[in-house]
Amino acid sequence: MKIKILGSGAGGGLPQWNCNCANCTSARHGDGDVRPRTQSSIAVSENGVDWILINASPDLLAQLRANPELQPARSIRDSGIAAVLLIDAQIDHVTGLLMLRERSAPLPLYACSPVFDDLSSGFPIVPLLGHYCGVERHEITLDEPFSIPPASGIRFTAMSIESKAPPYSPRRNASAPGDNIGLLIENIASGTRVFYAPGLGSASAAVRQAMESAQLVLVDGTFWRSTEMIDLGLSDKHAGDMGHLAQCGHNGTPGMVQLLDALPSATRKVLIHINNTNPILNPHSAEYAVVRARGIEVAHDGMHFQV
Repeated sequence: MKIKILGSGAGGGLPQWNCNCANCTSARHGDGDVRPRTQSSIAVSENGVDWILINASPDLLAQLRANPELQPARSIRDSGIAAVLLIDAQIDHVTGLLMLRERSAPLPLYACSPVFDDLSSGFPIVPLLGHYCGVERHEITLDEPFSIPPASGIRFTAMSIESKAPPYSPRRNASAPGDNIGLLIENIASGTRVFYAPGLGSASAAVRQAMESAQLVLVDGTFWRSTEMIDLGLSDKHAGDMGHLAQCGHNGTPGMVQLLDALPSATRKVLIHINNTNPILNPHSAEYAVVRARGIEVAHDGMHFQV
């Protein structure tokens, strides 16, 4: 099973178009070692030819150009994207669906019911695509394993997690099960597992168990500290207000670093969906040194894994 990180940044990417924080300035001018990053998406394949796109980033076209294996040349109109799976309805995870409108057949789209609700009303991408390629709707049931053709050797299981529905959703302040999911992705032949959750507000017992069962964990790396946006004068919201568990603990609550510390030593641990303000993006920062000393990796676009 192959995993490819197409985009490792949070909403806005790096550099963000209107931000002059230290990371954005460095990435924009190329005067340091801070790598630019596109917005959050990964792809999964059993055979390296047919890929399941997990989240459709606004940066999708640039990601496809950077990853030619997702565009195999089998016919004059062709794509390596066999289907799209959405973990939520956030704008930075769904806007790229519009870039797939030239398909010659309906787009197989997998999501939970609340996500389809939001994408049919508040941000009506699904009905809009009906005027172009159309959507072949597959509703995900939580905690029930499923497969996505043609990747029959990969088993997906969606878990409800604590995070936030999109700001445009009527459930923004009262999320329903299925608004946000983590994914267990299993290679059926080998039994190896990946846990993917780019937006994770807290870790339930079920989430911790899923992480402990996985050989590769790709989890929320959005913020270093809970007050990061407040400290920089960019927002009045804590990380938790936006549905993210910061790497550092806050008010006695363990952070993502402590959560990853508790995993088996053989687990490969990778922070993904990293906000442009997070100091771990700078490989010369003290914060980057902290996570690397604990065996935690910082995702970048183009990383790939064989699981």
